[in-house]
Amino acid sequence: MKRLEGNRCLVTGAGSGIGQATALRLLDEGATVVASDISVEGLEATRARAEKATAAERLTTVPMDVGNEDSVIDGVRRAAQTLGGLDSLVNAAGMLRAAHTHETSLELWNQIVGVNLTGTFLVVREALPALLANRRSSIVNFSSTSASFAHPYMAAYAASKGGIQAFTHSLAVEYARDGLRAVCVAPGSIKSGITDATGGYIPKDADWSLFSRLMPVLPTTVESSGTGMADPSVVAGVIAMLVSEDGAFITGTEIRIDGGTHA
Repeated sequence: MKRLEGNRCLVTGAGSGIGQATALRLLDEGATVVASDISVEGLEATRARAEKATAAERLTTVPMDVGNEDSVIDGVRRAAQTLGGLDSLVNAAGMLRAAHTHETSLELWNQIVGVNLTGTFLVVREALPALLANRRSSIVNFSSTSASFAHPYMAAYAASKGGIQAFTHSLAVEYARDGLRAVCVAPGSIKSGITDATGGYIPKDADWSLFSRLMPVLPTTVESSGTGMADPSVVAGVIAMLVSEDGAFITGTEIRIDGGTHA
């Protein structure tokens, strides 16, 4: 299915995990993609997978640090120039660290909020002029199930993702008459670089029984940090729908993708 032929899309966090899976899925459906990430090695891996899928001619990689305003300004400008405009933006870049809240330093709090929430804002701000030049355009931001359901030891991460949801609702209303749709995906129990590293961030004295309430009810296919999870492609498929005409009447909402964890 080639739902996205002619769609010009920027995907952040595209060097690994869900961002990489999304970039590859959009390419598979016919889009022309600029993949950005702070990791040059990750972008090289994304290109290698695109070459294997014979889709690399529609892929451009641009290193970008969403936590740095100058890097975002330059990266989004390069993406829009390369693509000749923007139809869709997928903000998959993010970070997770875990700690007891009473032991969370201001530096760590600001780092998490700066990358996840402020980084999303910066990329959206810089991309809006190119997106609004179109009759119809779309933004998909990454929230998390932690924005609505308690995830222990992840207060800063949860707060940043809750902020992204509120930000996305505001965008949806503010720019609806301009033909822009803004939606959040809220993944949970999806294998990624973040989840692979999570076990190492949890405090040594953590109460692991608290995590028993965060297990999906659907069967899982892969493992991350010793826990059953789903492959990132399950989120990428939803994002492809959202930026296509199949998502034309979806805006200002969250779509939770968690295997029924919070059913």
